[in-house]
Amino acid sequence: MTGVLLAVGTRKGLFIGRRREGRWEFEGPHFNAQAVYSVALGTRRDVPRLLVGGDSAHWGPSVFHSDDLGATWTEPQKAAVTFPRDTGASLERVWQLHPAGPAAPDVVYAGTEPAALFRSEDGGMTFELVRPLWEHPTRSRWMPGGGGEAVHTVLTDPRDADAVTVAVSAAGVFRSHDGGSSWNPSNQGVSAVFLPDPNPEFGQCVHKVARDAGDLDRLYLQNHWGVYRSDDAGATWNDIGGGLPSDFGFAVASHPHRADVAYVFPINADADRVPAGHRCRVYRTQDAGRSWEPLSAGLPEGDHYGTVLRDAMCTDDADPAGVYFGNRNGEVYASSDDGDSWQLLASHLPDVLCVRAATVG
Repeated sequence: MTGVLLAVGTRKGLFIGRRREGRWEFEGPHFNAQAVYSVALGTRRDVPRLLVGGDSAHWGPSVFHSDDLGATWTEPQKAAVTFPRDTGASLERVWQLHPAGPAAPDVVYAGTEPAALFRSEDGGMTFELVRPLWEHPTRSRWMPGGGGEAVHTVLTDPRDADAVTVAVSAAGVFRSHDGGSSWNPSNQGVSAVFLPDPNPEFGQCVHKVARDAGDLDRLYLQNHWGVYRSDDAGATWNDIGGGLPSDFGFAVASHPHRADVAYVFPINADADRVPAGHRCRVYRTQDAGRSWEPLSAGLPEGDHYGTVLRDAMCTDDADPAGVYFGNRNGEVYASSDDGDSWQLLASHLPDVLCVRAATVG
């Protein structure tokens, strides 16, 4: 029987929801009292693998995996992600875990704080630092954002295993076409309103990037002020934030099957980080950002203050698509019809930091 698995990483552990025959059941927390900033659901192999970036206040950060959908967990005896001694750096947390495409079923990338990219070739058991990004000539001029200096987004191209795109807070988008051997800033058109030069080569505070399902060269970007689209795999960007109540926000997600469909959750302002207009509303575009529509059926109607963070919105791979988001109020909402209507799945959880969903057997 096929159902949907929803992994919800919170400030105090991981909760796992399962939908079977239209009903949701949640269990947890796993990793009690650990902050879970990153989750990946790898479905490329015969046995799905869950990967979790936990952060224990006592033991520090670690990467765990499960091959039985969360029934049991394994932590490597040796830390999976560690900075080489010569870097002089130590791991603060794992912000992103990203299984590569079907052409590389054992490859998993980890984005970390300090801002670095690690690569695993054994399904997330061990990782090695991608040194060319760590040693990039612009690195000494990267500045931390409000949440620190981190690689928080990793995208791989399903057509080309050597094409990797990352987003760094606060250095912007960088792309590699040779499997990580070299990297170029890719921020043309993205504004950095907080800098003396608002249009630098790098230094943008990019919050999240998502890839379009129909046109794989089309990317959507939520910036620290500004929502953008690229039609050339990130080489150039165009502002598509018109029609939104605010173009500040953290999260952006794309539809898993339909071209030109993406979702954002607008926030009032960088100095007022609550839902735009104090309303719990997801906004959807169905024409690649030329227009936006509010989605509110089933969401709270009154004043609402639950902020959605950069990894706390996602879609599954069902058809029609499930769309999910969690907020800092500890609420998790889901839509099973591309966002047209919503239901509350869970409440009174700790701060929701990330959500990931996929159909599983």
